[in-house]
Amino acid sequence: MQWRPDQTFYPSPKMAMEAPKEKLAYVAMLNPDRMTQPDAMGVVDVDPGSRTYGRIVGQVDMPAIGDELHHFGWNACSSCLCPYSPHPHMERRYLVTPGMRSSNIYILDTKDNPKRPKLVKTIDAKTVMDRTGYSRPHTTHCGPDGIYVSALGAVDGNGPGGIFIIDPETFDVRGRWEIERGPQYLHYDFWWHLGHDTMISSEWGTPNMVEDGLVPDLLLGGKYGNRLHVWDLNKRKHKQVLELGPEYQMALELRPAHDPTRAYGFVGVVTSLKDLSSSIWLWHHDASNGTPWKIRKVIEIPAQPADPEMLPPMLKGFGAVPPLVTDINLSLDDRFLYVSCWGTGEMKQYDVSDPFNPRETASLKIGGIVNRAPHPGQPSKPLNGGPQMVEVSRDGRRVYFTNSLYAAWDEQFYPEGIDGWMAKVDVNPEGGMAFDAGFFMETSGLRPHQVRLEGGDASSDSYCYA
Repeated sequence: MQWRPDQTFYPSPKMAMEAPKEKLAYVAMLNPDRMTQPDAMGVVDVDPGSRTYGRIVGQVDMPAIGDELHHFGWNACSSCLCPYSPHPHMERRYLVTPGMRSSNIYILDTKDNPKRPKLVKTIDAKTVMDRTGYSRPHTTHCGPDGIYVSALGAVDGNGPGGIFIIDPETFDVRGRWEIERGPQYLHYDFWWHLGHDTMISSEWGTPNMVEDGLVPDLLLGGKYGNRLHVWDLNKRKHKQVLELGPEYQMALELRPAHDPTRAYGFVGVVTSLKDLSSSIWLWHHDASNGTPWKIRKVIEIPAQPADPEMLPPMLKGFGAVPPLVTDINLSLDDRFLYVSCWGTGEMKQYDVSDPFNPRETASLKIGGIVNRAPHPGQPSKPLNGGPQMVEVSRDGRRVYFTNSLYAAWDEQFYPEGIDGWMAKVDVNPEGGMAFDAGFFMETSGLRPHQVRLEGGDASSDSYCYA
């Protein structure tokens, strides 16, 4: 047991921004051969002074096949310093790694050798299902009182999806989080405002709606998720629905303000049935007329016209490439929002100092369904896939991103198969960004997805002090 707080825990986002630079990144890597080969956790050297910079320096293969590793996270983080639920003896040590397709969860210990994590526990699918009634764990967040895990659906692959809790020390599955669910049925991501005792959750679809790929009839019928849900975090009760409207399909990643005194955040919406555009919406607290929380669209990214012959079968009839915003991330100072356009192959940066009026400050092109833009380190090599999972360093100066979304959806939009890669950009503190030409990692036979940075990053931690 530790007798002083972990030195990677910080009371406030400002203090976290002053932390030492990361030297390692952990990357969940999918093996598309789900019948014979396992997924893996890769360890990437991100220290520019190292001889192995931009290369995989460690790898842990999972014990099963067909897991589809997804949004893993730490067992503990800065929320352990919250005054109402203090756990200062905890360590940021274990990676809690869900297999979204298998429903297994793997616990990887990084302490003894951060480049060689050790698998120390497997929480098998039967345990998850028996104790929670949920399946297909998707996202993990370290909260002040435990590890929160989202699940896409019920054991039979239908709904409802929801959240369950894992003990952060023993890794026992405690059970389902919700006390009163209200109208919530579809589920995807979740985050919270610790200073306002509020949780926000978003919607994608049940396992049966997403596991075998995007279902056109469901999409055109407006059946995928298009709402946010507001919860009382302490009472675990549903409080309010925020409607986007059925035109807007798949409300996915949530990024709340890091400052716990500020009650707003951003959600990325994959597509509009009207014109294939993607959008970013702002939720915010406003009790002026009796409706505590409101939501509004603040960014719209249009589809790009394209020759149907260059499009995958799913898009030929539309004659356009949708942006397909599949991830967003917010710097710790709440100033810059990064938006991954997986379809058009763009990484966009917006100044959101005024969250109601974002301003685009930079855009970089790489990959894309039609463009196949190369990386500057290999200017003659067309790339497929596009910016997908994005992670920001604590100081906001470096952004890392990978190019694989989800196996069944990869094949629909990139039918030739995704050739995995990871890129990095350097950020100007006043706005703007540029590729690091010396960092371009290709993952032969594996597809990289979620990235976590050693010691924490912009989407690992939540804070109780401003």
